[in-house]
Amino acid sequence: MSPREAIYTMRSLRTVRLNYVLIPPACVGLIIAAVLGTSTIHSLGADLVATNPPAEMAVTVTKVKNACFSDTLVVMGNLVPQNEVLVRPDREGMVIKEILVESGKSVNAGQALARLAAPNDSQGSPTSINAPVSGIILAAPTVVGETASARGDPLFRILGAGDLDLLADVPAKEASRLAIGQVAKIKVAGVNELPGKVRLVSTTVDPTTQLGKAHIAPDHNSLLRVGAFARATITVGQACGVAVPLSALLFGPDGSVIQTIRDDRVETRRVTVGLFAQNDVQIREGLTEGDMIVVRSGAFLRDGDRVRAVVADE
Repeated sequence: MSPREAIYTMRSLRTVRLNYVLIPPACVGLIIAAVLGTSTIHSLGADLVATNPPAEMAVTVTKVKNACFSDTLVVMGNLVPQNEVLVRPDREGMVIKEILVESGKSVNAGQALARLAAPNDSQGSPTSINAPVSGIILAAPTVVGETASARGDPLFRILGAGDLDLLADVPAKEASRLAIGQVAKIKVAGVNELPGKVRLVSTTVDPTTQLGKAHIAPDHNSLLRVGAFARATITVGQACGVAVPLSALLFGPDGSVIQTIRDDRVETRRVTVGLFAQNDVQIREGLTEGDMIVVRSGAFLRDGDRVRAVVADE
């Protein structure tokens, strides 16, 4: 019996009724086997498989390449003056008669900031308070008639040269990785990312918080303000080695794995992960340059699966 005749017979048997009772589906197979024989059924199945062979799964692959990764440390803190000058009167008991500058104004060295006079001395000539350096006024008095003291709070606070530092908190275990001159990228709200460098690293750690201090100097920018919150990403080192897309990495109970392609079959390898950089990850052990890996690994692939590799560049 030909396959076409066998299929026609199978369809006919499904509608056969005996004594007006529909034959259960489970019995149809027994009847077919009795009528056609098992050899005919096996031949029919082989013909169907031959005409529709299983298709290989297509996966996107790429070659492993070498790349360099930056080892970075992120710290946060507030902007503080690099050089803050405090201005006080030379004599005690003087009263503010006139305020000549306001907070936020730029001043030159020698410029008059305020005039003072002795109390109840309307006849005497006032004494001038001058700026010792050029810079920006951070704080100034606002009340005329207030008594100025050489021992109390300063009358004026001047940001010398207009330069600021990011005074950042650094965990004690990370402080040893910092060094003067290391390159940093500084981000302040409302200001574009600024380049900077580590200017000073504290040699002490707070015993309560276990935090040290680092001074990071950003490039000069007129938009920076004292007290603003800032974040710095400091480059503390660099490592070069095998790099793969982050999407190729799988995390399992036994560690990290990468699915590779060898002779058109899937092969899973355990790897040791290193540094991360945007969408790439460094592989310290488990892969070599030139290995073909699956770009987007997934649980649907198993060891030994035959696949059709499609190179990402193509």
